[in-house]
Amino acid sequence: MSSLLLILAVVVLCVSAEWTRDLSGGFFGQKKKTLPAKQSAASCSPHRNCPSDHFSFFLQSGAANVVGPKICVQNQLVLGSVKNNAGPGINIVIINGRSAEVLHSAYFNMYSGDVSPLIELLKNIQKGSIVLMASYDDPSTKLTDDARKLISELGSSAVSSLGFRDNWVFVGGKGFKAQSDYEKHLKNDKEKNKYENWPELIQLQGCIPKYPE
Repeated sequence: MSSLLLILAVVVLCVSAEWTRDLSGGFFGQKKKTLPAKQSAASCSPHRNCPSDHFSFFLQSGAANVVGPKICVQNQLVLGSVKNNAGPGINIVIINGRSAEVLHSAYFNMYSGDVSPLIELLKNIQKGSIVLMASYDDPSTKLTDDARKLISELGSSAVSSLGFRDNWVFVGGKGFKAQSDYEKHLKNDKEKNKYENWPELIQLQGCIPKYPE
């Protein structure tokens, strides 16, 4: 498939129809919901109402190296291409676990960048913070064992096996239980990939409990 056809295929998929998968991370191979054809890049659709002691979130990984990721909190986009704060590698949003105030957003290029700033950020996350992550293009080439360990301490079970151009979305926290229930990981497999050298995008949405007072 030519580069032009790859770009067209990704764009058509992202603006016309996406696949919804269950929160447990299962992949059923069936189309469960079609999003509106005119969905904006700033959209956090579908909106979700959560109990008062929870926050809503919506995560979308990037698609190939063409369409960037999204991270939404309380039905508001807090990281994405239209906000100029998303990029290749690992995209991160840190929020206050009691108020949902956005404390930090950033992305770290894990193909040609330096992992040191990511490690420094992970080391300084405060207890009670909720951390949301989404991959774009390649999240793993520069990801060291130290960085993987710090992410696993936030509750990730997939980061240890995260590979070249895998798609991955994750919500965890500092001071929460050991393993998060909010994570999806889709391996880069040329026999199964949607976009030639990349797997298809993945989404994750739900309600995460506030950090207890």
